[in-house]
Amino acid sequence: MKKIIPLLLVIVAMGWQKLQPTTPTQPTATRTAQAQTQAQVANKKTPTSNDFEKVLQQAFENQQSNIQIQGVGTVSKTLPDDTKGTKHQRFIVKLSSGQTLLFAHNIDLAPKIRSLKKGDTLEFFGEYEWTEQGGVIHWTHHDPSKRHADGWLKHNGQLYQ
Repeated sequence: MKKIIPLLLVIVAMGWQKLQPTTPTQPTATRTAQAQTQAQVANKKTPTSNDFEKVLQQAFENQQSNIQIQGVGTVSKTLPDDTKGTKHQRFIVKLSSGQTLLFAHNIDLAPKIRSLKKGDTLEFFGEYEWTEQGGVIHWTHHDPSKRHADGWLKHNGQLYQ
């Protein structure tokens, strides 16, 4: 029951967000996820893999985007950096469910994870965007303009933000 309530809260928040007009202010679902993450950090709890993976699987199946999510996975492939325009470190992470996610980590705003390699465990807090291949996680960095939730990546105990 304790696992169902947070999941329902996230689903309700996502549905409510979809009904709201787009504004430059931080969406309620983002504020809710950010508050939940801050509470988890304060309580030293991390979501179980089933919680965030179920949310991501539903988002993929329903072609939903703009979902702030925290989770963990294994690096399955590192890709060349995208150096056109804003620079992004790119890599693919596989979740225990089998779902794969492309990560686009802005290295103009956050440090690059230089030691990242296949098989590494990676914790993350960022925004999910739907794609046919499984989805993209971005906003894994701080937002200097404070219009978006600050994201992060954690690799070998080091926080990249």
